[in-house]
Amino acid sequence: MNTGSDKGAKGPEAPETTEPSTAGAGSEGADAEAKPLGSRAPGFIQARRTLHLSWQVGVFIVGLAVVVGGVIMLPLPGPGWLVIFGGMAIWATEFVWAQLVLRWTKRKVTEATQRALDPKVRRRNIILTTIGVVIIAVLGGVYVWKFGLEMPWNIKQ
Repeated sequence: MNTGSDKGAKGPEAPETTEPSTAGAGSEGADAEAKPLGSRAPGFIQARRTLHLSWQVGVFIVGLAVVVGGVIMLPLPGPGWLVIFGGMAIWATEFVWAQLVLRWTKRKVTEATQRALDPKVRRRNIILTTIGVVIIAVLGGVYVWKFGLEMPWNIKQ
């Protein structure tokens, strides 16, 4: 009967622990409380050292395969960075170092997003982009005026 009351006690606590992390998405402390560091393997696997070690090796190999696939996709067509972060997420299910790397990455992405949404920064970026487009258009116009629609490697001096 105690396990039933424990489950009942844990049920309402779960939303309370996840709720502060959504309210303070930028704070590291709320994120640390919501998701404790460590293995997320099932309890029966964690209870047996050999089985848990085998589980960790399997997770590492699968995560490594996904990360290597993402690295291969960086110069080739494909979502390389997305696949690399997917492999890191696989590793984060079992390894504390990967969980810390993902937390740091999420924090930095959130900070960069907030900076990019700042009106002053957006205005500056729009102005710089416009200036760059105008410079490229002027250089393209000068090239077409001087050489016509001839490719650069076909121009004879």
